[in-house]
Amino acid sequence: MDRYKMMTKTPIPRLILTLSVPTIISMLVTGIYNTADTFFVGKISTQATAAVGLVFSVMAIIQALGFFCGHGSGNFLGRRIGAGDMKEAEEMSATGLTLDVLLGLVITALGLIFDEEIAHLIGATPTTMEDTLHYMRIILIGVPFMMSQFVVNNQLRFQGNAMYAMIGLMCGAIINIFLDPILILGFGLGVRGAAIATVAGQITSFFVLIIGSQRGENIRFHFRNIHINAYYLREIINGGSPSLFRQGLAAVSTLLLNTSAGSLGGDAAIAGMSVVTRVMMLVASVLIGFGQGYQPVCSFNYGAGLKSRVREGYFFLAKYSILFLVLGAALCLGFSENIIGWFRDDPDVISVGKEALKYQALALPLMGIIVPTNMMLQSIGKGLKASITASARNGIFFVPLILILPRAFGLWGVEITQALADVFSVILSVPLAYSELKTMTKDALPPL
Repeated sequence: MDRYKMMTKTPIPRLILTLSVPTIISMLVTGIYNTADTFFVGKISTQATAAVGLVFSVMAIIQALGFFCGHGSGNFLGRRIGAGDMKEAEEMSATGLTLDVLLGLVITALGLIFDEEIAHLIGATPTTMEDTLHYMRIILIGVPFMMSQFVVNNQLRFQGNAMYAMIGLMCGAIINIFLDPILILGFGLGVRGAAIATVAGQITSFFVLIIGSQRGENIRFHFRNIHINAYYLREIINGGSPSLFRQGLAAVSTLLLNTSAGSLGGDAAIAGMSVVTRVMMLVASVLIGFGQGYQPVCSFNYGAGLKSRVREGYFFLAKYSILFLVLGAALCLGFSENIIGWFRDDPDVISVGKEALKYQALALPLMGIIVPTNMMLQSIGKGLKASITASARNGIFFVPLILILPRAFGLWGVEITQALADVFSVILSVPLAYSELKTMTKDALPPL
């Protein structure tokens, strides 16, 4: 009952800030350690930087499946806890994690068997092939842990326990950041060292999160609660499909981006666009962390019938997200050359990266509408609408643009693609958000 009162009675701004501070910190630290590999590998060569960027598309697919199970199970159990149904919440928790582990083992096996074919598919060139394989093979070994940490983390968040989730991610991030310079530069392991550091961090996060899930009021994992049946699979698909589309299309868009950049500007262009991707991910990590503080508020109150609180939270999130992103955009516009050069001091890399960063910075504030809309639709169980908004910026609009613009405008077309995709995405998101928000002016049920 204490948790119910906290989630349904606490003023929305204070509740979202309380839950989002740990997730912002954890996402920011995660964003930093996601860029750590690129930063330290950038001290080796342009080819090594490009190789890490190429494998990012594989990691995006892995993350997509992890978030698919994590958000799919987390959204459902959050709504069931809000409705007072702990039995189904506990069964979904165990089922989501088990499904995730099985998928992770399959991906590891298939990835290691077809590693060279995958390397060719993601755009590895003769000069980047060796580094790409070295980095990717080690990453594939850690797939079950990478995916499982996303599941446990999201399930904890949707139970309103963002602090445990933050601690788990931060422990892994610290291990990764600590090991990167030691293994990459100190022991001279190059991209292998970067991959080992990443996997070590993911394994650490997984075990710390598992320990955290066994404490307090958190749902415990029990084998007896595993029910991989049509009912729970349908709910995971409904709640997790938006994340699968969003992250999966991020992999496709990264693949197409690298292919287009490489064909027009070689390894330097791939490296430049890879750096921009990591920088924008770092900025977006704060936005996502803020949004993740809203998601449990959204799903819990929607399940409890308190729809006006869902609406209030959406506008609070959108308002302050836009303000933050305007500041981030200004910094990226003012220091674009310095930011790219900090990762890789290569004139060709900087030339491509600084222009792409400027264009993406101009469209960055639009994410303050796109992301909250997607998170709100996903958390209230509107799977189709959430999947559409999740697919927009990296799929529906990005894919045709990246296929058309580089052919018409060369490398400049590559640099402007993401910014234009964001413009079209926000035009799509606004009516979808309005269609749900207009129904949330009154509560369906009185608070207990």
